[in-house]
Amino acid sequence: MIRQHETRSGAHFAFTDRWGGVSAAPYDQLNLGGAVGDGPGAVRTNRELAAKALALDPARVVWMNQVHGRDVAVVEGPWTSADIPAVDAIVTPRSGLALAVLTADCVPLLLADPVAGIAAAAHAGRPGLVAGIVPAAVEAMITLGAEPSRITARTGPAVCGRCYEVPERMRDEVAAVVPEAHSETSWSTPAVDVVAGVHAQLDALGVRDRQRSAVCTLESDDHYSYRRDRTTGRLAGYVWLD
Repeated sequence: MIRQHETRSGAHFAFTDRWGGVSAAPYDQLNLGGAVGDGPGAVRTNRELAAKALALDPARVVWMNQVHGRDVAVVEGPWTSADIPAVDAIVTPRSGLALAVLTADCVPLLLADPVAGIAAAAHAGRPGLVAGIVPAAVEAMITLGAEPSRITARTGPAVCGRCYEVPERMRDEVAAVVPEAHSETSWSTPAVDVVAGVHAQLDALGVRDRQRSAVCTLESDDHYSYRRDRTTGRLAGYVWLD
């Protein structure tokens, strides 16, 4: 269920795998995405199970309507399902409020400055990487008082640069914006390394405390992968401050 959970100076970072939930195939088991065709009741139960495993109140977990853009919302408290904004990053100055990001190959990015009391979660797929969701999230944190040198960044399970095959023209378009994302598959065709691109952008912004998951979602049977399975569930990354 919770594949990774780390605490640093009162900041918590956690990522799920696909096991320990109630969803039936092809979403088995811990699908946390509410817009992939799974039953709403199963998703609700899975979100409650994941929150309980992290000692979180499910009502204090904030989700996004992710759209592969660069818009960021500042969160002061839980919103109703009708109020969930179409954004790809959320930032909060509130302790005890968990921010969640859904993925199934894209990069889940979790950020925190415990000194300033600012946390953020971002969804960085290939379009979002090019659009600039990573700098947009960091800039929103800075506006609220965070400093890049104090920010801890964690990226979770995502498709790796040796598996994310794309047309050569698409790779060139991404690399023109983020050169570090230029890659090649293990079978010698054009590819994009979104994880490398995210970390390169963080480094350019002055965020030095960074770690990345070693898991490639496409290669791991323990994780959902849209590129591998198409109809599938969603993993989640969570970040919150004590």
